[in-house]
Amino acid sequence: MARRKGTTTKVDPSAFDAAGAHVYDNPVKTEIEDSYLEYAYSVIHSRALPDARDGLKPVHRRILFSMSENGYRPSHAYVKSSRVVGDCMGRYHPHGDMAIYDAMVRMAQDFSLNAPLIDGHGNFGSPDDGPAASRYCVVGDTRIKLADGSTPRIADVVNLPADAEADADFEVLDKNGKAVHVSKVFNSGVHPTVKITSASGLSLRGSENHLVLCLEAPAGVPLLMWHRLDELTTDSIVCTADVPRRAGDRIPFIDEYVFFETGLDDWRQVEDTEVRSTIAPIVESAYRFERVTSIESGAPEEVYSVRVDSEDHSFLAGGFVNHNTEARMSPEAMLLVGELGEDTVDFRPNYDGSLQEPVVLPAAFPNLLVNGTSGIAVGMATNMIPHNLGEIVGAARWLIHHPNADLDKLMEFVPGPDLPTGGMLLGLDEVRRAYETGRGVVRMRAKVEIGLLEGSRGRQAITVTELPYQVGSEKIIEKITDEVNKSKRLTGIADVKDLTDRENGTRLVIECKVGVNPQALLADLYRLTPMEQSFGINNLVLVDGQPQTLGLKPLLEVFLAHRYEVVTRRTRFRKRKREDRLHLVEGLLKALLDIDKVIRLIRGSENAQDAKDGLMKRFKLSEIQATYILDTPLRRLTKYDKLELESEQDKLIEEIAELAKILDDEGELKKVVSRELAAVAKEHTQERRTSLIDGDLKEVLEASKPAGPLEVADDPCQVILSATGLLARTGAESEEVPEARKRSGRARHDAVAAIVHTTARGQVLVITNKGRAIKTDVLPLPVLPEAVGTVSLRGGMAASEVAALPAGEKVVGIAPLVPNEESPGLAMGTRNGVVKVCSPEWPVRSEEFEVIGLKDDDEVIGAVWLRDGTETLAFVSADSSLLRYDANLVRAQGLKGGGMAGIKLAAGQRAVFFGAIRTDDDEHGEPMVVTSTGQSVKVTPFSEYPAKGRATGGVRTQRFLKGENALALAWIGPRPAGVTSGGSPVELPDVDLRRDGSGHAHPGPDVVGHLIERG
Repeated sequence: MARRKGTTTKVDPSAFDAAGAHVYDNPVKTEIEDSYLEYAYSVIHSRALPDARDGLKPVHRRILFSMSENGYRPSHAYVKSSRVVGDCMGRYHPHGDMAIYDAMVRMAQDFSLNAPLIDGHGNFGSPDDGPAASRYCVVGDTRIKLADGSTPRIADVVNLPADAEADADFEVLDKNGKAVHVSKVFNSGVHPTVKITSASGLSLRGSENHLVLCLEAPAGVPLLMWHRLDELTTDSIVCTADVPRRAGDRIPFIDEYVFFETGLDDWRQVEDTEVRSTIAPIVESAYRFERVTSIESGAPEEVYSVRVDSEDHSFLAGGFVNHNTEARMSPEAMLLVGELGEDTVDFRPNYDGSLQEPVVLPAAFPNLLVNGTSGIAVGMATNMIPHNLGEIVGAARWLIHHPNADLDKLMEFVPGPDLPTGGMLLGLDEVRRAYETGRGVVRMRAKVEIGLLEGSRGRQAITVTELPYQVGSEKIIEKITDEVNKSKRLTGIADVKDLTDRENGTRLVIECKVGVNPQALLADLYRLTPMEQSFGINNLVLVDGQPQTLGLKPLLEVFLAHRYEVVTRRTRFRKRKREDRLHLVEGLLKALLDIDKVIRLIRGSENAQDAKDGLMKRFKLSEIQATYILDTPLRRLTKYDKLELESEQDKLIEEIAELAKILDDEGELKKVVSRELAAVAKEHTQERRTSLIDGDLKEVLEASKPAGPLEVADDPCQVILSATGLLARTGAESEEVPEARKRSGRARHDAVAAIVHTTARGQVLVITNKGRAIKTDVLPLPVLPEAVGTVSLRGGMAASEVAALPAGEKVVGIAPLVPNEESPGLAMGTRNGVVKVCSPEWPVRSEEFEVIGLKDDDEVIGAVWLRDGTETLAFVSADSSLLRYDANLVRAQGLKGGGMAGIKLAAGQRAVFFGAIRTDDDEHGEPMVVTSTGQSVKVTPFSEYPAKGRATGGVRTQRFLKGENALALAWIGPRPAGVTSGGSPVELPDVDLRRDGSGHAHPGPDVVGHLIERG
């Protein structure tokens, strides 16, 4: 080994003997055990576990205290996050800036806390993005402007793999064009991006939360404001710094503001100081102000960032002015620190002894239970779930006045956790166990909606609207992708789209394949993905410095004991302050009794001590009173009003008495604590977000399993159309609706208008009044329960949900896509009395097509699939004429055919009903119901009306009463129950065998409005 060069120091050998006297022989094992215990104690007390009183770990408490001391309150402007971090690190928490920043970020996340303690501006992460994403981030091609004038790609400057950071040492230009130092560079990983383009063609692409400088004029006052890329619109005006502003370039909002404030047309002539100070940062900058012309959502991409060591942390990139996050305290944070100045808690020296910091915060609400927390110590960990503030306060107030309350009573106020992300909690038995012992496992589920996929013609989708706590949509998509492509355990998914945005919230759309049971697929999603997640509750907290696991009631008791102490100390402080003030007021009143002598004594004294002694001796004042009078300027002393001082004296005496009552009476103290908690709840409570599913967890999970398989068998079934346009299907051929059940009287059930036979995974045609046939999948239609023989108004699906129809178009019939050989086709009747039987030669490739050629003033009023051609066709006109004839009198036509004359209508009359009726299965045939404009109703057997030839005028069905001039509606088919337009059931009249008799008067406003659609 080479000899080290340089000077050497000679050591006296006796020094080793002196040092040896202080060396102790200690086994390595014992030394390691002792050191590890000291380390464990430090982690438990100083980092990982929260104090049960204020619910905070030391880092969170120090951040809030530091922000409070610096005045970063809700009324204060936002300040840079790095300033908050730097202040806290330098004064109270010397553990690294990222540890502090991460802690601050969590306190700003409304998806992590029910009551966020930091009001963050900019990107503070998402359930998928950690705090590292809470920086300004742009894509790799963005050119960053360095101090030497060069503009390299930011990806080349950073030169790091995804989710990495490194120290740096170079300079960039800030928003004012000045050189500023960069101390760190970041590759923040892959994130969704947004691209904006300005009027001059400049473009910038970055993470959705990336901040750029904009010019806006709230209330007409021009201001430079930072906005996220996803907050911008095509009305936004951005500041660009790629090319300096030319002298003739107009600055938006400035001229209007100046003219309104001063009446001047030129801002250069402004002399008013306030106006000038408002416009100076804008007009004196070199920015160009350009309107955003386009905003595009981009694919997820790696994004990059730099940390700028300057006051505003801005830098120039892509020609735009860029920026990072800002923060200030939230109103809820003020509830934690608001009483610090009233001697409510103990203080201790900070890490270097130069400052004092609070041991605990006063905490005016149970922050620990409301916001929850998590932390890993040495050999122990805590994991506490959030709750609803109003519910927790309600339980605390009950406990104040009923200290012996049991857990069951407290759970009447707090039925279970309430998570910031909503969702569902399963199995409250486990929640009760956690509330009792402090430990338990609860199961969280995403909340979903199952329905038709928009624009899919019948395909179904599972839309996730609320997520389990601490689960993001990206995690779910990633897991679904793995389960579909790798493990192959998840099938039946056509596509997954994340449509989540700030305006609509969580919206993760999982598209089902055709033929897939969405309930069965949802069960697999819950089982295989983070859409269902467990949360292990472990309420480990510090109580008097010792780790303890507490249930719900002990946690509330610790908090209330803390509040009793805080309010007691605060009351003592306020009482002492008022007593001190009262003492001074009493001294002033004594002095005012002879203020002239007091003034002469003061002026005649050789020095302050002589004046003080004279006041104390002559006017019987205390030293404090005399000193206060001497410290008061004479001009102010002479202006004191005796009546005002006496009024203040009385008020102080009254307040001191009230404060003394609180200190002397424990019941009064509890009332004060209860009132203050009620005030907090009134102002800060939010509606419960999480739905609770009661019962034993295993039983709940078993009950939620789907009844059917994932793939629905292509079994025979029937599709049913109701008179009001509802569609449904039966589960199998065996569930065919019995004719007797169709005819039975029933309240609040619809009338069956048509039934076609098909298969569960097949298709049917829906026929519209515009003569269109639209192919529709059968599987998404709701399945009728076995006990229901007709389409329930609550169980059917509106036909408009199956086929996207324009205004004025509605479904009037259905037909099978695969017809039987015996059927001649689809019978249709129109408003103008045209009849057509369309041959079932449907186009194979077309999703929709015309089945009748209609004139401009005509529409289809009925479309019925003919089973075998033995049916009777019937028209009813508005002037009460009914025409019936055999279906075989109508020759079948192709799709383009316009039909033939079906009924001869009188001048100005229109048809109100068309149908095909089978008369061989009932003694009287189907009943016919007609109702007139005068609200009379008549029910007559259809068999009472004789058949006539096609295109004739028919026979009269009802004799009009006075005031009646037309039929409002007609119905031939299974007898319905009468219902008013408001949905109230009414009795229809008995069957009247007089085919041309008058109707029966009815008092209802609309006798048949809910069940049978008007003609």
